Amino acid sequence: GITYPARIDYLSFQANELVFVLAIEKLLSLETPPKAQWMRMCLSELNRIHSHLVWLGTSALEIGAISMFWYAFRERDLILDLFEMVTGARMHTRYFQVGGLAEDIPAGFYDQARAAAKRMPKAVDEYEALLDRNKIWLERTKGIGLLSAADAIALGQTGPMLRASGVDWDLRRAEPYLHYDEVDFEVPVYGNGDVYDRYKVHMDEMRQSARIVSQCVDRLEELQGERWIADDRKVVLPPREELHTSMESLIHHFKIVTEGYTVPEGEVYVAIESARGECGCYLVSDGGPRPWRVKFRAPSFAALQATAACMRGAAVADMVAVAASLDPVMGDVDR
Repeated sequence: GITYPARIDYLSFQANELVFVLAIEKLLSLETPPKAQWMRMCLSELNRIHSHLVWLGTSALEIGAISMFWYAFRERDLILDLFEMVTGARMHTRYFQVGGLAEDIPAGFYDQARAAAKRMPKAVDEYEALLDRNKIWLERTKGIGLLSAADAIALGQTGPMLRASGVDWDLRRAEPYLHYDEVDFEVPVYGNGDVYDRYKVHMDEMRQSARIVSQCVDRLEELQGERWIADDRKVVLPPREELHTSMESLIHHFKIVTEGYTVPEGEVYVAIESARGECGCYLVSDGGPRPWRVKFRAPSFAALQATAACMRGAAVADMVAVAASLDPVMGDVDR
């Protein structure tokens, strides 16, 4: 079922894959190797940059900054190249799987990922040079779409929406998962709660994500040759080369492919910090090979709740800028 969550938020597909497999692993009490955890972090932060680049390019386009779209998509292609190198697909990669990763990390990834991380801060500087002193951009974003900290909390906002309203909350730091407690990064917080501050949070987050990616690559290089997936034959497919020599491996492979694996009865909620805020997965198992219930906490759906509050005192023409600043992905909402 891992292919389904990725399509809920088609810009932050890695986050949706991640939260789903983390929930399953929690019910299984399955430990994943450090190499898999660091790679999950690395790709999740690259995915955050990818999502923010699409947000920036399309949001600017919608309020008239046409050239910004091409600059943002230039760097987006670099990120998609990395996804393709690792997984064979540019989007909806299905690379995270229960127990770790689908395959080992390919040769050449570390150098290209480090180069992309080095490129991003300079690229963000270029974006800001185009927009930060542009009179039309400032008139369309500053003081528009105001959302106070109290309203943001009352409306269940998370991620850039919440931090742009002055609330210092990020699950990567407040409730660390994977190895986020072992990397250095800052959480950008702005206090005005307008369209402009939401823009600034996104820009700063791209710089911080690039910083995290560099640290992940450093740690991954130290783990070369280590396992990338757990060695639990009841859950994880055995290595293909074993199928020719081991009857036990062949049986495990056959049973997993034909029947799946059973997950202990129980329920769990796991939340991570996606590009749009808290992405949660509520998972219930009845002890069988298929979930009894799966419910995703979609940050885009929560963000749309703030539309009316942000539009108080705004003009009809401001609706485009306000709606874009909420960063909603409708696949996250209308499912």
